[in-house]
Amino acid sequence: MNIEKSTMERARKWLDGNFDQKTKDEVRRMMENDPAELNESFYKTLEFGTGGLRGIMGVGTNRMNIYTVGMATQGLANYLKTEFASGPISVAVAHDSRNNSPLFAKTTADIFAANGFTVYLFESLRPTPELSFAIRHLGCQSGVVITASHNPKEYNGYKAYWNDGAQVIAPHDVNIIDEVNKIESVDQVKWNGGNGKIIMIGEDVDKIYLDKVAGLTLSPEAVKKFADTSIVYTPIHGTGITLVPKALARCGFTNVTVIEEQSTPDGNFPTVISPNPEEASALKLAIERAEKIGADLVIATDPDADRIGIAVRDNHGQMVLLNGNQTGSLLTYYLLSRWKELGKLTGNEFIVKTIVTTELFIAIADSFGVGHYDVLTGFKFIADIIRRNEGVKQYIGGGEESYGYLAGDFVRDKDAVSASVLVAETMAWAKQQGLSLYQLLGKIYQQYGYYKESMVSITKQGKDGAEAIAKMMSQLRSNPPKSLGGSPVTTIKDYQLSEETCLNDGTKKAIDLPKSNVLQFFTQDGSKISARPSGTEPKIKFYFGVRQPITSSLEEAEKAAEQKIAAIRKDLGIE
Repeated sequence: MNIEKSTMERARKWLDGNFDQKTKDEVRRMMENDPAELNESFYKTLEFGTGGLRGIMGVGTNRMNIYTVGMATQGLANYLKTEFASGPISVAVAHDSRNNSPLFAKTTADIFAANGFTVYLFESLRPTPELSFAIRHLGCQSGVVITASHNPKEYNGYKAYWNDGAQVIAPHDVNIIDEVNKIESVDQVKWNGGNGKIIMIGEDVDKIYLDKVAGLTLSPEAVKKFADTSIVYTPIHGTGITLVPKALARCGFTNVTVIEEQSTPDGNFPTVISPNPEEASALKLAIERAEKIGADLVIATDPDADRIGIAVRDNHGQMVLLNGNQTGSLLTYYLLSRWKELGKLTGNEFIVKTIVTTELFIAIADSFGVGHYDVLTGFKFIADIIRRNEGVKQYIGGGEESYGYLAGDFVRDKDAVSASVLVAETMAWAKQQGLSLYQLLGKIYQQYGYYKESMVSITKQGKDGAEAIAKMMSQLRSNPPKSLGGSPVTTIKDYQLSEETCLNDGTKKAIDLPKSNVLQFFTQDGSKISARPSGTEPKIKFYFGVRQPITSSLEEAEKAAEQKIAAIRKDLGIE
């Protein structure tokens, strides 16, 4: 195959520059024997996006390795020195269970120290939410966690955080990108030396964080009464094993079975195709164990323990998976119910969700007189709303359909550790009323209507894939659907243009959110369809949300909702 001149130039720089011999040998191998891999590895520089880095591990400018990690860290360090020029700078660094994560974390810590920073480096793998907590607890100006979240084993990533414990947003995100882009050579990186220092942290921070998680408990009596309820937990070879069992025990749950086959941290994730709790196959072993021992609840967390998936028993006693919208709706209903029962609602509270998350969150909040915000996809935007309302309004909880939730504000990212405890506590509270979690969800639907959501993710790998995704979005913009599922499209929201268009009269109004490559179509019958290319993966995602009145039974409402989603998918050509 033909290799572009710019690609070959990048590869030759790695062959001739200050890189280790093993790296140079791999570049030479690709040049001589694997032009396709050479092209994928060097056709561009791995982009430091608004969330940091994420990519396949390997040699090359378009891969995750110590050199791309090092250049990103130097760019971030340069920006921190500009922003916090008046005082000492400290950062916290953590990593997950992925292959090379400890190496990338140590590399990051060494470079920060070489730039004169104090670095708090976790002694071993830890959940992402604890990194967020540590930044705030230790008074750091920034933080980094090495993780690719729930991506396949070939990937790793680098998430950058600001001093509020949240992932960076504007203006810092684009400013950091500018500084990272100025690092054009590994020779610009301060790999070692300097007058900084690295301080190892671990159990001391764990204890304080777990105390905070325990402090979220709203129903201690229910937990005590149903403490022995059988729960099965799997960390899917990830960081959750370090804290989730401890958190459940700390809050009073005494009968937790951990899936041994998945309890050892392992970046190869040998028992699953993908370590993603959104996928049923990732929970297969846990559900089998739950069926065997008669457990009421299955909890699974992803490799960096910021996402949670659950399974519960249905009305026939079978274990069924709940999706992210259903779990989030249960948690929102529980939190607001308990806040009301405890007399804590003053009219000054709020919840937050993302624009592609179920509208059931809003219906629940409205019924309790609790305020609500819609934000772009990404928990950093939920964290931004929390930050903006500090000292003004009280954040109760929030979440996103992609299995991320947060109660309380001592963490500023989605938190599967505290969410695991919250799910178990919600189960105990429901049991106190004679209900299972499944029955509690049915009660919510009876009260607010049946909400059905579905998501289709289309993966397009490599350079050609990125171009195909861009073309799909371009076609939707230039030739939007006039009707979906038999109902006319009445409103289009284009977050790239920050513009909402009413198709009935052609009027337009501004969308007061940051620009993002997202399109939403709203139909006359209340359906919401969203198209969003992923910012961290080679995917485009389509989200479908419908609401069906319950005229006879939940089963009939669900069937009608499924038929409506199927019709919408057919109209969009997504079979």
